[in-house]
Amino acid sequence: MRGVAVKLAVFGALAAFILLPLVQTFLLSFMSTLPRDGMVEGEWTLINYRNIMADPDLTGSIINSLIYVSLNVALCIGAGLPAAYALARNRFVGDRHFLFLLLAFRVTPPVVLSLPIFILFANVGLVNTPVGIALVHCLFNLPIAIWILESFISAVPKEFDETAFIDGHSLPSFMLRQLIPAIAPGIGVAAFFCFIFSWVEVVFARILTVTAGKPITMAINALFGFQTDIGLVMAMTVVSLLPGVGMIWFVRKHIARGFVMRA
Repeated sequence: MRGVAVKLAVFGALAAFILLPLVQTFLLSFMSTLPRDGMVEGEWTLINYRNIMADPDLTGSIINSLIYVSLNVALCIGAGLPAAYALARNRFVGDRHFLFLLLAFRVTPPVVLSLPIFILFANVGLVNTPVGIALVHCLFNLPIAIWILESFISAVPKEFDETAFIDGHSLPSFMLRQLIPAIAPGIGVAAFFCFIFSWVEVVFARILTVTAGKPITMAINALFGFQTDIGLVMAMTVVSLLPGVGMIWFVRKHIARGFVMRA
């Protein structure tokens, strides 16, 4: 009993340490933190969220983030699935080394490639656009998607493919109707990581958005100044958490099954 009590105490302390900043953020987002006419500081109000909806720059940054993150996930899964299938079903000299090379490229510091990417995107008109950010995020997230999907496809017996082809499926039909449902947990895991890595990335968001196309991370950063409205910052932070929570809720079953399958 004493051991159980100690474990519960440690778990409670850890939960409090993790949740306390989130609770404080949530509470401050409903408070007025600057002097306003007819309103005292610390008063409970929805004005911070009203200010977000009334500011086209803030609402635009939310839309920009949703656009480039959605494009990034779609591109990574759409390009990563055929590549992962080819790597899982075909063996060639250096194939395992190629997978490790992909992973090594993912851990390359983004700032190393920031200047050449900026010059390239400036020449093709992709600076200040959500599409540009989505493409560069896909460059770094695609190796993760390929790595995850390849491991799940490798766990599916080759006889599964052969049976489908004998039944008359073409390769596209097999992938859409047979393979994707079979590795849905892996797709959920890959989509989750691609979404998270893209949503919180700030290096390329700062470099590739100078005047327009700014994501929510840069919008929050721009709110800090000589007289920062902490309540507004916290409200934007809460808004920035909602898509991530929604993504986790949407793929929660696939994520759980995916980690169990790969355990």
